Amino acid sequence: MTARRTLSSKAGKQALVALTGLLLIAGNAQAQDAPAPVVYESDPIVIETVAGPVSFRVELAMTPEQRTLGLMYRKSMPEDVGMLFDFGEARMVVMWMRNTYLPLDMLFMAEDGTIATIAADTVPLSEEVISSGEPVRYVLELNSGIAAARGIAVGDTARHPAIGVSGD
Repeated sequence: MTARRTLSSKAGKQALVALTGLLLIAGNAQAQDAPAPVVYESDPIVIETVAGPVSFRVELAMTPEQRTLGLMYRKSMPEDVGMLFDFGEARMVVMWMRNTYLPLDMLFMAEDGTIATIAADTVPLSEEVISSGEPVRYVLELNSGIAAARGIAVGDTARHPAIGVSGD
């Protein structure tokens, strides 16, 4: 009887450990699929175009963790919203669309906010590398087609309190 209790107790502990592990895995999978709550900056980003200024509400991706997550797992984003990534210094930047369901326009910007390159209409869920092509500090992600629709072009300048701030 003692051996049976020990076996039963040992089997119970193993089952509990296995169940706990499954719950943790399921919880992590659910957390990855659900985007974090959206918090927009109080100041919009304003892009000076030939036709005049256009503005967007923005979320900031300032930390490595925020930049890694970016817009992954999102199924929609309002047309007047974007995400501004700050890499802290001018450097070659590469992005990809892994786990990103939204087609995007990526505006690669120099330290002063000047748009250096635009990667328009990126492909959702693609692991193809999207390069800035030259050193940049910021990337603004918008819904696909918004840059062209609003007349945003290379050479335009973006203004936001986070742009031009020292990376120190």
